[in-house]
Amino acid sequence: MQNRIPAMALMVSLSLVLPCRAEIWKLEARSVPFDDASPAVAIDYVPLDHAERPWRFCVLYPHLKDAYWLSANYGMVEEARKLGVAFDVFEAGCYPNLARQIEQLKGCASDEFDAVILGAVSYDGLTPVVEEIARRKPVIAAVNDIDDRGITAKASVPWTEMGAAAGRFLAERHPAGSPEVTIAWFPGPRGAGWVDFVEAGFRDAIRDSSGRIVQTFFGDTGLEQQVLLVEDAIDEWPDVDYLVGSGPMAEAAVSILRASKEADDIKVVSTYLSHAVYRGVTRGRILAAPTDSPVVQGRLAIEMAVRALEGSLVVRHAGPKIFVVTAETAGPGVIESSLAPASFTAVYSLAAKGQSGPSP
Repeated sequence: MQNRIPAMALMVSLSLVLPCRAEIWKLEARSVPFDDASPAVAIDYVPLDHAERPWRFCVLYPHLKDAYWLSANYGMVEEARKLGVAFDVFEAGCYPNLARQIEQLKGCASDEFDAVILGAVSYDGLTPVVEEIARRKPVIAAVNDIDDRGITAKASVPWTEMGAAAGRFLAERHPAGSPEVTIAWFPGPRGAGWVDFVEAGFRDAIRDSSGRIVQTFFGDTGLEQQVLLVEDAIDEWPDVDYLVGSGPMAEAAVSILRASKEADDIKVVSTYLSHAVYRGVTRGRILAAPTDSPVVQGRLAIEMAVRALEGSLVVRHAGPKIFVVTAETAGPGVIESSLAPASFTAVYSLAAKGQSGPSP
């Protein structure tokens, strides 16, 4: 168990090591680092102005085939450019590709990289390699939850709370004692580092509501796979009231339901936000989606890696506060923290300012 960080001590530590400047990130740190169940401490986090050296990071993603990870990539690009550091991105391709990500992580041990930023495809499948690399350089966990052995810092939110936020939205619409509503549930790929937590949070949040899960559909978050799962769900449960699950599921559901006579009867809720989900929310086709502000998480992961190398890391585990986006709460602030610009394309290699090398 990590040492508990009292809120006042945390704020004092931040004021001692961080310069006064205009930019402030509203974050929640965990009072016990790496323990998502520990109380959250709201902090005004003042990020670094620049790095002391043009560090280079090895960045691993599960994939870059949906807008969620593209937005995290955008956040990393923005912060790396600001701080004057470099990175190379390697993607596993999808969540079942644990062996591929293990080999990529081993490649991060190369001396050309000063630190590792890891968006893991598995909660504990990478642990032995993480522990080995951590003896030589910092390993920063980004977005997805992971076993904390070997991890230097974590830029993430409690994924249990992401599932719970979606569940509470439904529970408030359908409290206990109201007529029963049925739910087809699409938590994501079985075995991924975040899915078990989303599952637990969602199921707990609807336990005392009138919502009932009629079937759970596990699957990779690629759009093609989610289209097939949504079609299967509607075939098996044509009278289902809600389709609830990942961003790609919600995106697929909007397209399928638009062409179906059930469009007005089946409602959609996403467990996280993407560009397509945001459009669906603002157009009334998706009721709600919690956001964990992936742009901010991407920026924080880069900033934490710099701090770990330069000896100024105080906050070891933090992330943005989760909030639910609806048609009423959507707006510019949501877009800035959660979504990459429409013109943005994935950046796999970024050279530090003033250095030669690939850069967009």
